[in-house]
Parts: sequence; structure tokens; C-alpha cells
Amino acid sequence: MNLVIIDYGAGNTQSVKFAFQRLGLNPVLSSAKEIIGAADKIIFPGVGHAKAAMEVLKETELHTFIPQLKQPVLGICLGMQLMCRYSEEGNTDCLGIIDEEVKHFEPLLKVPHIGWNQTTDKDGRQTSHYYFVHSYYVPVNNYTTLTCNYIQDFSAAIQKDNFYGVQFHPEKSSRAGEEYLQRFLDL
Repeated sequence: MNLVIIDYGAGNTQSVKFAFQRLGLNPVLSSAKEIIGAADKIIFPGVGHAKAAMEVLKETELHTFIPQLKQPVLGICLGMQLMCRYSEEGNTDCLGIIDEEVKHFEPLLKVPHIGWNQTTDKDGRQTSHYYFVHSYYVPVNNYTTLTCNYIQDFSAAIQKDNFYGVQFHPEKSSRAGEEYLQRFLDL
């Protein structure tokens, strides 16, 4: 399988790469459109600030390329948030794949949300515990496949067509994270 991790300077590419290596794959890190476009599956990771990340995506013209991809794409953390239309983080327009606004948690509890939390599927069944680190969230919407609760319910995972996103870090979520990544690979 030809697996490509989009490398646009957004932080967690090496830990994501190591997670897939533990699953027996050797993903390629690249920001080249021809390499990304030829992949069987694509990982769109991210750690950092939405506005700064979008500036890099615009400089490399990936901001118009990524939404046109037809193969399965998995956005992780900031990568998932950037799939949305807009983010309050830096008041920036994002990729617009999911027509949602990324919101900042109200500081009623400790922000950022850091730690292990259980998710719930669309049918209300509790699922796995995953590791989260984030101050911004995607509200629950028509594309939400898993929810989590921290201060309020939010989208822990989303899916629209060939675009999948997770707010948690599967690469840091032990066996549950590896199982999630394997399910993505098995699509």
C-alpha cells in the first residue's frame, strides 16, 4: 500500500509515521502534489496553530489540492479541524470540506483538554478511550461519527465522502489508536 503523510510543517509527522511502521507500513512524508496524488491512502496530520498551518498550505497550494483528493484521507487533530470551513483559532478560513466552524472551548474547565477520554458512537454506545490534546473543537454535526465530552459534547471523529477526521491522536492512543488506524487502512 502506498501511504503518504502530508508534510507541511505541522508537527506530529514522525510520531504518525512510527505508528504506521508499527502496523508494518513505511509511509512516505511529502508535500509534493504528485506524490500525494498518487497515494492509495493519505494522512493529514497536524499539531499547531490553524492560521499558521493554513498559511503554509496556501504557500504550497495544497489548500486547493487537498479538497480535490479522491482517495481516503485521514485528518488527525489540527488536520481534522483544517478540513472545516473556518476556525476561531486565528480567525482563519480553512479547507471547507466540512461546512462547520471550529470553536474554542469556553474556559470553564482546564484548557487545553489533555488526556484519555472515552468516545461514543452515533447510536449512543460507548467506544474506545483515546488520547486528546486540543483547545479547539468541531461541534457535533451531520458528519460526526464519534463524540466525546469535555465541557460539552464535540466531534471526536467525522467523515464526509472520502475524508475522515479524528480530534484525538491515534498515534498516541495505544492499542485503541492502532486499531483505529488499521480500520482506516482496511477501507
